[in-house]
Amino acid sequence: MQRAICLVCLLFGLAGFAQRNELTLAISTEPPSLDPTTNAAGVIKLLLHHNLYESLVQVSEDGAFYGQLAASWEISADGLVYTFHLREGVKFHDGTPCDAEGVRRSFLRTMDPATRHPRPEYYRNIVAIEVPQPLVVQFKLKAPDASFLAILALGDSVVVPAHLGPELARRPVGTGPFKFAEARPGYSLRLVRNPDYYIPGVPKLEALNFRFIPDPSAQLAALRTGEVQGVAEMPAEIASTLQGDPLVRLVSRPQDLVQILAINTARPPLNDVRVRQALAQAIDRVQIIELVSYGFGSPIGSHLAPSALYYADMTWVLPFNRARARELLAEAGFNGGLALTLTLPSNYPIHVRTGEVIAAQLREVGIKAEIRLVDWGTWLERVFGQADYDLTVIAHVGRLDPAPMLTAYGPDRPEYYFRRGWSNPELDELLRQGILTPDPERRREIYARAQYILAVEAVNVFIQSPHQIVATRANVNGIKILPHYVLDLTAAQG
Repeated sequence: MQRAICLVCLLFGLAGFAQRNELTLAISTEPPSLDPTTNAAGVIKLLLHHNLYESLVQVSEDGAFYGQLAASWEISADGLVYTFHLREGVKFHDGTPCDAEGVRRSFLRTMDPATRHPRPEYYRNIVAIEVPQPLVVQFKLKAPDASFLAILALGDSVVVPAHLGPELARRPVGTGPFKFAEARPGYSLRLVRNPDYYIPGVPKLEALNFRFIPDPSAQLAALRTGEVQGVAEMPAEIASTLQGDPLVRLVSRPQDLVQILAINTARPPLNDVRVRQALAQAIDRVQIIELVSYGFGSPIGSHLAPSALYYADMTWVLPFNRARARELLAEAGFNGGLALTLTLPSNYPIHVRTGEVIAAQLREVGIKAEIRLVDWGTWLERVFGQADYDLTVIAHVGRLDPAPMLTAYGPDRPEYYFRRGWSNPELDELLRQGILTPDPERRREIYARAQYILAVEAVNVFIQSPHQIVATRANVNGIKILPHYVLDLTAAQG
């Protein structure tokens, strides 16, 4: 009898949950802050951009730009003035108007060094922000920048009520279809429907709950029991076991994300292009995608993902060829072999597993790569900050446009961790032209040549663009994976 009563209670609870029209997603990483304009953590943008925060412009699943807070825009003939016409009646979640003056103040805060924006270089080209009309805002640039729209679509450029300042890190306020309700440190983040959202019928859900569950096995168990209705970032090895499962829906899309074997080009013998090319030709991308990503990945040959604007396939430049790798090592004076260290961030299993496969592949051509696992803080300090390493595996999040994505290879970032010992005057000029040139076909030519230089010089070994995988209960639908590491949950229901 008691068991029957418990079963009735369980069914009643599930029915009540369905009536509440809420969605709970498991996520492995808790956001360290809730303000993407003061913290670079990608998980903030993954969960909050598009759902709670919005930008002037946004990007669709296929990479096309469209207006979000801006209803329309014009670009002056000289490329120096961007004029945005804002939607009427948009308000921040605290009730203050999101008009042209609100947008201006938001970007002035973003550009203020005291804000400590993680990407201040994105906005250094702005010389003035003006408000000619209450719903018209103009950005005036020092020089033409063909990537400016892409920058405005990033989570770094969300529009916020500037008067709230540091409070946004704890209680986020935006203009999006969901608004902040509650944060329970170490456990969950809750968003609720914004009743004043400017698009009727959006969102579909009454609430969104993000549960912080670090262990993938625990995430899967929670999905199976219905404790959560989805997993925001399902590991590929688990997703591969769920294909064909009638109780689970898998949504997978390529991301504007590149995984690389980063090379310390300032450290001999890695400053020798022949050694770097040998590394590239010793590595089998297809095998890595099969063994590490279980097929949920796309091979790349340069520092752009296939979903990025002006991507050119360069996997043919230095293809997997062990015999040629051995020849190149011999030409560089390492016929007897070569010993290197491979420093891996222990908190990223995909990079650790990729590193292990790479080490095995390199042994086949006479390169001994000693694996050293370090915690994330040590990786950031020693590898990224001090360039104290030989090789490492890491992923770089894309920027929708190649200009900001490839900045690290140009004259503006000579001390960047993977190219302190490398530069190329032709590439420097190509990157300069790519920013200044508005014509799309000319930009395509410029960035194709730039990608070829990066590939043939083997500045890094470019491995794959891992796909993002969302796993949900079969009745959940409407989740969109946007290319810039964003989950659009405005149409989700289940």
